[in-house]
Amino acid sequence: MFAVRTIVAAIILSALAGPALADAIDGNWCHSDGRRFSIRGPEIVTPGGKQMEGQYSRHWFNYTVPAPEAGAGETIFMTLANENTVHLRRGEQASGNPQETWVRCAPSISALPALPRS
Repeated sequence: MFAVRTIVAAIILSALAGPALADAIDGNWCHSDGRRFSIRGPEIVTPGGKQMEGQYSRHWFNYTVPAPEAGAGETIFMTLANENTVHLRRGEQASGNPQETWVRCAPSISALPALPRS
């Protein structure tokens, strides 16, 4: 009887366990127009490909756009909306600049582990 209870408890706990969801802005982000950026702690690879540092928190990131990228000198503010969405704006919120929505990039084929040869 003890073994049956243990098995039932294990099944129930397994059913309740879900995938771990990201609760940090770190990762690879994509825009619908093809632009991409990547954040790892205080480091960012900008949409223009420049690797640099910015101001980092688990739920937000800010950096100044480097030359020669479009908008050089502007500050970019990013806020994690949920596990898969970042809201990005250029300049201060009061400036009236529109907010952009970015989503986590899907894994690329090159990021998938290679299968062993048969």
